[in-house]
Amino acid sequence: MDREAYRLTRKNAAPGVDGQTAATYAAKLEDNLEDLLDRFKSGHYRAPPVRQVEIPKEDGRSRPIGIPTFEDKVLQRAVAIALEPIYEEDFLEMSHGFRPRPSPHTALAEVWEQLMRMHGGWVLEVDIESFFETVEHGHLRSFLDQRVRDGVIRRVIDKWLKAGVMDAGALRRTSFGTPQGGVLSPLLANIYLHEVIDRWFESEVRPRMRGASFAVRYADDLIFVFASRSDALRVMDVVPKRLARFGLRVHPSKTRLVDFRRPRWQRSGRRPDKRGKPGTFVLLGFTHYWGRSSRGRRAQSSSGRLRRKASAVR
Repeated sequence: MDREAYRLTRKNAAPGVDGQTAATYAAKLEDNLEDLLDRFKSGHYRAPPVRQVEIPKEDGRSRPIGIPTFEDKVLQRAVAIALEPIYEEDFLEMSHGFRPRPSPHTALAEVWEQLMRMHGGWVLEVDIESFFETVEHGHLRSFLDQRVRDGVIRRVIDKWLKAGVMDAGALRRTSFGTPQGGVLSPLLANIYLHEVIDRWFESEVRPRMRGASFAVRYADDLIFVFASRSDALRVMDVVPKRLARFGLRVHPSKTRLVDFRRPRWQRSGRRPDKRGKPGTFVLLGFTHYWGRSSRGRRAQSSSGRLRRKASAVR
């Protein structure tokens, strides 16, 4: 497993706090992998802090990204390989992010197909503010308790959670957060939101809805869709409370309810007018709007991000 983990680890990524590159690690690859496996199994592995850098966002702000050491990435990849088959049995179809088969393409296809089946609906965009920085370790450990009993794996995960962040030369330790950029972080994020959002929606919310509903989640990018406005308002009211129970919060200005039904004149057959124009919503960087394409599709998507990237290249 350790050699497969090494193979799957990016070799051209930035180095961590120790400055070691993939090339220097590969110079004594077999010795390094054997030593890593011994330290992992014996419990003597010491998780180094991640190096934090700020990545600019489109709105002018920045978000922190954690860069583990190369060896730490290899071990995180090995643990992810061990845990993925366990959790693939549990994860629901609404979850598309950072999994072996689902992808951004399957998430976008699911949105389009379900909306067409429902003839549109009320879309609740939910933005979880600073998700990766606010994951509570206590809740995460309790979720892991349900499926992961291997003491060696649990011990090393605890070490990663406690390792802290090296920011501008200063070590900072917290009791919450899983660094965005860490190899294992996407899986831990899926485990967290599987319990907080996915299972809750499927087992408690959907059975209580009057009309049809569905949800699509890609990591912390999330929408709920409802045929009934009253259903949408009920969930919109309870989602912040549900997230707050687990240390998470919604972004007040980015969480909104959108009327994404067919325009009234299309539904009634009357001549077009400006009333009843449906709204738009954003998922995975695409702005989804109601229109007709050359293929006859009515719900379309366009990416302002793609246009901005093309403009920057020009």
